[in-house]
Amino acid sequence: MPQLNDLSRSLVTLEQDATLIAVIEMGQSSWLVAGIVPGVERQPLKKLAVDESALLKLLNRWREEAEQAGHGIKRIAIVFEAGRDGFWLARWLRARDIEAHVIHASSVAVSREHRRAKTDRLDTELLKRAFLGWLRGERGHCKMVAIPTTNDEDAKRPNRERESLVGEQTRIVNRMKATLTRLGIRGFNPKLKKAAERLNGLRTPEGEPIPPNTLAELRRDMMRRRLVSDQIRQIEDARLERLEHAPGDGPNAMVRLLARVIGVGIETADMLVQEVLSRNMRDRRAVARYAGLTGSPDESGRKRREKGLARSGNARVRRGMIQLAWRFLRFQKDSALAQWFQARTQNARSTRKTMIVALARKLLISLWRLVRDGVLPDGVILRPAH
Repeated sequence: MPQLNDLSRSLVTLEQDATLIAVIEMGQSSWLVAGIVPGVERQPLKKLAVDESALLKLLNRWREEAEQAGHGIKRIAIVFEAGRDGFWLARWLRARDIEAHVIHASSVAVSREHRRAKTDRLDTELLKRAFLGWLRGERGHCKMVAIPTTNDEDAKRPNRERESLVGEQTRIVNRMKATLTRLGIRGFNPKLKKAAERLNGLRTPEGEPIPPNTLAELRRDMMRRRLVSDQIRQIEDARLERLEHAPGDGPNAMVRLLARVIGVGIETADMLVQEVLSRNMRDRRAVARYAGLTGSPDESGRKRREKGLARSGNARVRRGMIQLAWRFLRFQKDSALAQWFQARTQNARSTRKTMIVALARKLLISLWRLVRDGVLPDGVILRPAH
């Protein structure tokens, strides 16, 4: 029997297992669906409108073609890349007993040529080969995303919305300060309660009042900043109300426990729980990888060097943990982690920024053990429970 390549071996295995494969390249206006149908030599390719019902009809039609070729379909496996559409389609397909997977787009190996052709048709072929290897059990071909429930996704929205609003508030304030600086006015704080009343009394270095168009712009910016500030306060009040009404709920209990650690606020605790600590992580290495706090070594022959953070994980968790690590050094000076950091950087002050990443990784793993197993890190001080 001639030697089979990977694709031929996969097709033979799929025909034996009676598995129908479909790969979807999802666009804003259309979907391109590529299939591998047992018993059918051609590998069909169909362009559809953005319609899940049309996709289901197409899969049923391919199932009928396989049955006419003498292959009863027992399994339908579908894959598409994680992107703008999120996970709704995967949940919709799973509710109809269709095996759906979402693939990390960056985990698929591509050609390293300087310039390569890239079309939807070529992308479906690339995803098809990676998915077939993954189905064979060769996990190195690609990585799959854990598909969250609607409630899991909804629980992340308040924290992410607040982060966006805080950034918008900062941009508004900076724009107002820049406008005043162009007129030579310094030392004015737009965030004060009576800032709007003080605008009319401001004078340029020449003794002139603020020009009318600029004054109207500043007033609109102040109204916009006040609206954003009220929305931030609403999100924070709703979070506190949720924690008070359901203190024993799984994520809420984690948030309350983390908030007892001196130096960790409600906002940081809620972000860590919703983004990483409530997920089902295999071990401490998986926790560090998800946060993007692992290194990226470059080793070849005698060459040994470190290229810095991999940054392949959750950017929000990574930023929050590095900020928390600096606060941890201030509020938990007697903890074992803080003493470890001081001992490593005492005679090498220039390594503090590098070592703070290592501290953030150790701290995240310690907090993960705290909420999972109740193991309190050595020397960490807790606020009294109330």
